[in-house]
Amino acid sequence: MSEVEQKKQTSGLPYLSKKTIWMINFGFLGVQTAFTLQSSQMSRIFQTIGADPNSLGWFFILPPLMGMIVQPIVGYYSDRTWAPKLGGRRLPYLMLGTIVAVIVMLLLPNSGSLGFGYGSFAALMFGAITVAFLDLSSNVAMQPFKMMVGDMVNDDQKSYAYGIQSLLNNIGSVLAAIFPFLLTWFGLQNTAPKGVVPPSVRWAFYIGAILLICTSALTMTHVKEYNPETYAKYHGIKESDNKEGGNWVELLKHAPKAFWTVSLVQFFCWFAFQYLWTYSAGAIAQNVWHTTNASSAAYQAAGNWYGVMAAVQSIAAVVWSYVLAKLPNKYHKAGYMGSLLLGAVGFATVCFFSNQYALILSYALVGIGWAGINTYPLTIVTNALSGKHMGTYLGLFNCSICLPQIVASLCSFFLYPMLGNSQPHMLLLGGIVMAIGAFSVNAIKETFAA
Repeated sequence: MSEVEQKKQTSGLPYLSKKTIWMINFGFLGVQTAFTLQSSQMSRIFQTIGADPNSLGWFFILPPLMGMIVQPIVGYYSDRTWAPKLGGRRLPYLMLGTIVAVIVMLLLPNSGSLGFGYGSFAALMFGAITVAFLDLSSNVAMQPFKMMVGDMVNDDQKSYAYGIQSLLNNIGSVLAAIFPFLLTWFGLQNTAPKGVVPPSVRWAFYIGAILLICTSALTMTHVKEYNPETYAKYHGIKESDNKEGGNWVELLKHAPKAFWTVSLVQFFCWFAFQYLWTYSAGAIAQNVWHTTNASSAAYQAAGNWYGVMAAVQSIAAVVWSYVLAKLPNKYHKAGYMGSLLLGAVGFATVCFFSNQYALILSYALVGIGWAGINTYPLTIVTNALSGKHMGTYLGLFNCSICLPQIVASLCSFFLYPMLGNSQPHMLLLGGIVMAIGAFSVNAIKETFAA
């Protein structure tokens, strides 16, 4: 029996009510709304204010770079934090991240409205800086939710808790993705002067900021974290354990095997999704609306339709997450691999479909892949960890999400010209990489669910 298993037998977290588990996760809805607005509208915003498609990789490096730096830091310091007047161990970081994210969400969509000029260095730099701060603050706000599940939820309920987190994640994604389309339908302008982001997109960010405030406030006012003594008792560790050590290199040396095998799968999956976010709007505009002119009404219509497709992806992910939750444990590996393979097919078909409604199938399949990468990894890794340095480990594990996105963006500078400067072909490449990720699931030997 492993040391982790022995500790879990002698300690044991209590069973939580479903209401408590929902409240622990509820603010994730607002945080994911912010993330999805960023991922689904970022390419559109930068091409609207004058970025060349071949330079998009520079802007898409910033968010994962921020995540790679910030999340281990949040994990490290929140492991050592106890501030009951500010909420406890993780909640103070949620509060800080929410405040900064809301400010930046009001600034980002105005990158082209401040008189810098279309395609100017100043406009693009302002956009880049605001994107970096939005991702930084969103990461600060997001990490506490993952950590609180690890801190407070026992192994038997952990799959349920991360399932709720995945559900709220996808609801936030649906809302964020469809906001510009709905706001246009309600009468807001979907076009603007050259270099200016349309009102439909700007107001989507404003509404997202309000949603982030409300949902985060609900979690902060309804969750009571365990104090250090209770936390140590439930996790079978000493109260001093989280105040000592924590060197990142040493922790990685002693990380459980699950940490590394899941990270391998994560690398291929998140590499692929980086290209989905970077090139979907342009690919749809090129294949369906037959334009590459980011200032045209046709391109902006394609941008709205990508928002709808992102909503389709999220809805499919919600449905498929429910299917995966019903699978017996012995079929979880097959469920993980099969989900990623179907997602790979979805990526590839975006390259070939020229009918906007056919893309519903493509993005539904992508949603199945998305459900797979949101259902299994955290459950596998947190089940392999003790409560010692839980936050730091989860922050370091987040590098398996951020690093492949950075690598994908850097590779895009030579892959994009190599593939004929074709945004649809970049999505086909993403599908191939996703398929490799599916087959790498075979490297995972650990139990998929508690």
